[in-house]
Amino acid sequence: MHDAQARNAATEDAETRVLNAIDDAEAVSLLADLVRVPSVTGTDAESELQHRLARHLTEADLDVDVWRLDLEDLARREGFPGMEAPRSEGYGVVAVTAGEGVPALALQGHADVVPIGDPARWAGSDPFGARIEGDTLHGRGACDMKAGLAANLAVVRAIRRSGVRLARPLAVHCVISEEDGGLGAFATLARGHTADAAVITEPTSGAVITAAAGALTFRLEVEGRAAHAATRYEGVNAIEVFWPVFEAIRRLEGDRNRDVPSLFTGNVMPYPIEIGAVRAGDWASSVPDLLIAEGRVGVKLGEDPAAARAAFEEAVRSAAHPWLRAHPPVVTWPGGQFASGRLPESHPLLAETADAIAATTGAPPAERAAPYGSDLRLYAAGGIPSLHYGPGDVRYAHAPREQVELSELRQVTRALARLAVRRCGTL
Repeated sequence: MHDAQARNAATEDAETRVLNAIDDAEAVSLLADLVRVPSVTGTDAESELQHRLARHLTEADLDVDVWRLDLEDLARREGFPGMEAPRSEGYGVVAVTAGEGVPALALQGHADVVPIGDPARWAGSDPFGARIEGDTLHGRGACDMKAGLAANLAVVRAIRRSGVRLARPLAVHCVISEEDGGLGAFATLARGHTADAAVITEPTSGAVITAAAGALTFRLEVEGRAAHAATRYEGVNAIEVFWPVFEAIRRLEGDRNRDVPSLFTGNVMPYPIEIGAVRAGDWASSVPDLLIAEGRVGVKLGEDPAAARAAFEEAVRSAAHPWLRAHPPVVTWPGGQFASGRLPESHPLLAETADAIAATTGAPPAERAAPYGSDLRLYAAGGIPSLHYGPGDVRYAHAPREQVELSELRQVTRALARLAVRRCGTL
């Protein structure tokens, strides 16, 4: 047998051993345990989950680095991605298998989740209860993205259980603060952790996401003039003068979503602009003299975030109202600032991931782009070619119906296990 044939046979044998070592029931139990930790970004539970993940990785015989983030130092660094949630602490967790050199692959996932919103919207169930009905697990974070974390852990557990020794290291990166800017990924890269390539196991519905648009958080202040409601004609209602600003923003959104890249095929609005919070007035019988609106602007693929900010600010200035000419709205950019990011064209990670998926499912995956910001852009900017592939449907993320199909967890775990063995090689 030729050397190449012998290597292929050894790899196929290692794949089979690892696949046979995957414990699906254990992976589901692990996912449920992760969902039951209410790790809302910026809370103590976020730190609790990071330490729990570190213990799981230590038990899988990986070399684990756990460190407390120096928030002040990170905020001073060039490229700091911003934060939206109040935060007094944060922890990074990176684990690496045995092997020579830089990890050939990193599997990355974030531990934080968004708040639950109105508890009544959860139909009487505990948002962190990890309720299972049939093949579906329900709960905040089930889709975004604790199923991805569970798949990553299931892969390294199966490798350990199988006895397969990887020739090059496989890394697992568990990060915080993805939901409010990407501080955890930024800190992980700043600490010097790297890899030849990374798969971020965000929910992708079976597709491979090779590009992600950005998203910039804005704050908009519109001035009015206070008066008694009985003589409202003496005042200027900030809500009323905000309306032409809102219309100008909607026109900008339409302009920015024409002629979009083919990777967004089927997506009617890959670069949305949305206002998620509006506050105005402080008394029912007074004309409100200030409106504050907060939201996000989508960043086009390859667009400099500064250009996206400039386009938004120009649209706000263009709003047609006599009052606004003398009292222009004030735009600031607090919170998360997500640039876009993408896998370099022709990088082998795409074909390698697609082959591993096809070997698992029997069909090649679609390649798509995501209309939201993610840690992909930080890894790409840090010199680590990256893509998304993970269990779940993003349409369930951030919603009171959040859920994940357990069949997807099983499928993704097997595809990632194949990819890890093939990319890292075996001894």
